[in-house]
Amino acid sequence: MNLQSHSWSARRQSRVVRSFKPIIFVAVAALLSTVIFLFSTYDISPLTSQHAIVSSKGFCPQEDVLIPRANFELWTAIGEEIGTTAFKASAIHWLSGAVQIETETYDDMGPVGAEPRWENRLLFHEYLEKTFPLVHTVLKVEKINKYGLLYTWQGANVSLKPSLLMAHFDVVPVNPDTLSEWAYPPYSGWFDGQLIWGRGSNDDKSGLIGTIGAIEVLLRYGFQPSRTFVAAFGFDEEGGGSRGAKELAATVLHRYGENSFALIIDEGGGFSEIFGTVFATPGIAEKGSVNIDLSIAAPGGHSSIPPEHTSIGILSALLVHLENHPFEVHIERETSSYQMFQCFAEYGATIPAALRDAIKQSASSDVALREVEAILFQDQWFKSLVGTTQAVDMIHGGVKSNALPEQAWAVVNHRIATTSSVNATVEHVVDLFLPLAKEFDLKFSTFGKTISTPETEPKGSLKLTTSFGLEPAPISPFRGDKSAPYQLLSGTIKATYNAHRDLSGDNIAVGPGMPTGNTDTKHYWPLSEHIFRYKHHNGGSSNNPLSGAHTVNESFSADSLLETVQFFVTLILNIDESNKL
Repeated sequence: MNLQSHSWSARRQSRVVRSFKPIIFVAVAALLSTVIFLFSTYDISPLTSQHAIVSSKGFCPQEDVLIPRANFELWTAIGEEIGTTAFKASAIHWLSGAVQIETETYDDMGPVGAEPRWENRLLFHEYLEKTFPLVHTVLKVEKINKYGLLYTWQGANVSLKPSLLMAHFDVVPVNPDTLSEWAYPPYSGWFDGQLIWGRGSNDDKSGLIGTIGAIEVLLRYGFQPSRTFVAAFGFDEEGGGSRGAKELAATVLHRYGENSFALIIDEGGGFSEIFGTVFATPGIAEKGSVNIDLSIAAPGGHSSIPPEHTSIGILSALLVHLENHPFEVHIERETSSYQMFQCFAEYGATIPAALRDAIKQSASSDVALREVEAILFQDQWFKSLVGTTQAVDMIHGGVKSNALPEQAWAVVNHRIATTSSVNATVEHVVDLFLPLAKEFDLKFSTFGKTISTPETEPKGSLKLTTSFGLEPAPISPFRGDKSAPYQLLSGTIKATYNAHRDLSGDNIAVGPGMPTGNTDTKHYWPLSEHIFRYKHHNGGSSNNPLSGAHTVNESFSADSLLETVQFFVTLILNIDESNKL
C-alpha cells in the first residue's frame, strides 16, 4: 500500500492526536461499559439514548429485528406474563434462592469424590429440581461427573442441528475480611426493591436462572420444539472447568460428534449506552492464555560470603527485563476489537467527529490505523484488550535471611492476542531471556530442552516450564455465507430489547465483541464454529463497570433478570423456527 496516497499528512496526524487528549479517557471509559467482561454489578440507570439505528452496508451492517413468526402468539403471551408483578416476584425468588446456596470454587480443591467442598453442588441440584419442576419432568436430566448438569430437550425433527445453552453455577469465594464491606450479606440473596444482592447474582447464576426459567415457562405454555436444545451447566468454571465443563463437553461430543451444533451461547457481556447509542457486543472470540514458570537454581551457602548475584537477584533482573520489553501491540483489522470500533464509528451518535473519521479511514489506510492506535493506546485497558499481556503474579525464593537462596521462582501469566499463539508467546519470552542467561552464565533450558550452555562452568540454571497453554479461540463467523447464527442472535437481541421496552424499529446496534477473560466455551470448540459469549442485560451508562466484579457487593437487577428470561424465550423460538441454521 502506498501510504503517500492517503490524505493523512504528518501535520494532521499530530493535530488529531493532540485534539483527542482531552476526550480520550472519556471515550474509552464509555467503551468499558460495553465490552468489559462480566462478573460485575451493572449500573441499572435508564438508557437515555433515543438514537435510531440506520443500517450501513459498508461498516458494521445490521440485521433486522427478528420476531418469532410461527409462534408469535405464544411469544406475545409469554412477554405479557413476564411484565406482570406476579412473574417478577417469581423470578426474584428464583435468583434469590439460587444465590443463597454457597457454591464456591477454590483453586486447591481435590478430585470429585475425594473433596467434600464439592458437596454443596448437590444442594443446588435439589433447589433447581424443586423450583423448576416441569424442566425436571419433561427434559432428560443427567449428572455428569456427579455435579455437572446436562439437560436435553428433544426436538421433533432429529435431522435439525441442536443448539447448546451454557451457564455455570459455581462462584468465586468471598474473602471473610471483606464481609463488613458488603451492603448486604453475600449469601443473603437480598432484594432491595431494585437489585438482588449476593455472590453469584451476576456471575453466573442469573444466566443459568434466565435459561432454565425460560424453558420452564415455555413448557408451561405447552411448547414442543422441532429442534433439540441442550443445556449444560458447569460447576467449576471459576477453576477452569476441568472437572465440570470439560466432562460435560466430552459427553456431548461423544453423543453428537464434531460440528454437530447449530450454535452455542454462554456467559458474556451485554448491552450499554456508548457515544449516545445503545450497543450490544456478543463475544465472537477469546484470547489465549499461558502461565510460564521461571525457576533459577544457584549454589547456596552462608550469606556472609555471597556471589555477585544470588538466585533471587538473577530472577529479579529477568523479571525487570521482561516488564521493560512488553509485547508489541497493534490493532489488526480482522480482530473483533477493530470490528467493534467500526460499529462505534458508524452508529455512535455522539462520537467525536475526528475519532469517527480516523476509525473509518483506517479501514483502507495503514497511516489512519496507526492514528487510531495512538489515540486508543493512551488508555492501558484498551491496549491490554488488543495485545498479548504479561503479568508477574507469583514469586518465591529463599528460606532464611542468612542463607543464600538455592532456588527462586516466579510465574508469569500471559493473555494471548487473538492474532498470536502460545508458541509465539513462549518464543518471545525465550528470546528475551537468552542474552541474560549468557550474561549470568546460566544453563538455560525450556520445557526439557537445553538451548544454551556457558563455555565455562555454569553459575546456575534457568528453566522455563508451563503447566498449560490455551490457544486463542477460533473466531465465530459474523459476516458472509456462514454468518446465519450470528445474524439470528443479532436479530434476537434487537427483538428482546424492543419488546422489553415496548419499542418498535431499530433501537440498538449489534457488533462483534470479545470478553477479556476465558469462559467454559473453551471446552466446546469441537462442537460448533458458531460460539457466542453474551448475556442479555442492561449495562446502563456506568463509568465503573468493574464494580462488584469478583469482589464485594455483587448484584443483579430484577429488571435485567426479567429481560434475560425474555431473551432466552425469544432465542429458543427464533432458533426453532429458523431454516438457515
